[in-house]
Order: sequence, then structure tokens, then C-alpha cells
Amino acid sequence: MANSFAKLARSAELSGRLQVSKEPIENPPYDIHKLGDEVLRKPARRIGKVDDAVRKLATDMLVSMYAAKGIGLAAPQIGVNQQLLVIDLELEDPSSPPLVLINPEITSVGGGLCTYEEGCLSIPGVYLDVVRPSVVDVSYRDAFGRPKRMKADGLMARCIQHEMDHLNGVLFVDRVTDEEKLVEGLNEKGFNRSDVHTIA
Repeated sequence: MANSFAKLARSAELSGRLQVSKEPIENPPYDIHKLGDEVLRKPARRIGKVDDAVRKLATDMLVSMYAAKGIGLAAPQIGVNQQLLVIDLELEDPSSPPLVLINPEITSVGGGLCTYEEGCLSIPGVYLDVVRPSVVDVSYRDAFGRPKRMKADGLMARCIQHEMDHLNGVLFVDRVTDEEKLVEGLNEKGFNRSDVHTIA
């Protein structure tokens, strides 16, 4: 199994992308932790070496994300304390490669602040408005350890910021300013307000 994955990884590196089917499967590699699980609150550690184990983790994260029909997933959400996140805004397009960000850092923000409704695979069914910068510059390493930089706006910028929050033990509900809607949304789906760490 390890050898076959190594061959796939080498093939993926030549093509510049991880080979992952976007078709949801019934039994994904990982369960996604939910609000209230302490693992979601631990700051993630930087990844020292990008190797086949990291690529396997990224691949399994993508499979788990597609199974949950999400557009982003951070390693802490599956109980792995590492700075790795995956994003795919084109779930219906099998030819569009997913984004893998290792040790991501936001180097600058711009474009003003924007309010938009967010949800999270760790808080299913809860959708609330969050204010974030509308443009971000990000540096990271890709699935093959290559240094990359990108400027993102719109939904991609928001998704990157949302997933990077997970690497710092922050959930989107921590940033919600409308207390009434926050409590209503959480209660409706059986979550506890006491598990939210509001950012002042």
C-alpha cells in the first residue's frame, strides 16, 4: 500500500496536483470533530518536512471533505495537530484541482471588510454572518513542499481565513457579533453557547 501511494505521489508531482476523486464516499478516512471537542482548540504545529505521509494526509483530508460535501477542511478538524488545510470551491468540476496549503501564513490583508454568511463542517447546520477582510495575500508550501504565494479575494479569501483560524484553535462562531442569532443558531442544532470562545 505504501509503495503504491508513493508511485501515485510521484505521478501527482509530475502533473502538479494530487489525484483525488471528488465523488463522495460512504466511509471516509476521517471523522470530523464537532464544536465542543477540545482537539479543535489546540494550536496546530508547523510541518517540518513535506513527504509522502503529509501528502497521504492531505489526500485523506480531501476524501473526507468531499464525503461531507464541504469546500474546506483543516487538519485539526480531523484531530491532527498540524498546519495543513485543503480547499476546493469547484466541487462539481472534476478537472479543477483542489488547493493544499501547508504552513500557511497571511502576509497582508486588504480590500476593506466584508460581511458574509459562513458555515463549518465542525458545526453542521449553523450558518451565521462573519466580518473578514475581503482580500488576503498568503504564503505557503504546496503538497510537494514547493513555496507558493497567492492573492485571494471573494469566497477563496474567506475560506482561507476560515480554515487558517482552525490552525489557531479558532472557530467561525467565535467571530460572530450578533449574540441573539448565535445562540439561536447553536441551540437549533444542539450546540452549546459555552463552547464558543468569543473574540473580543
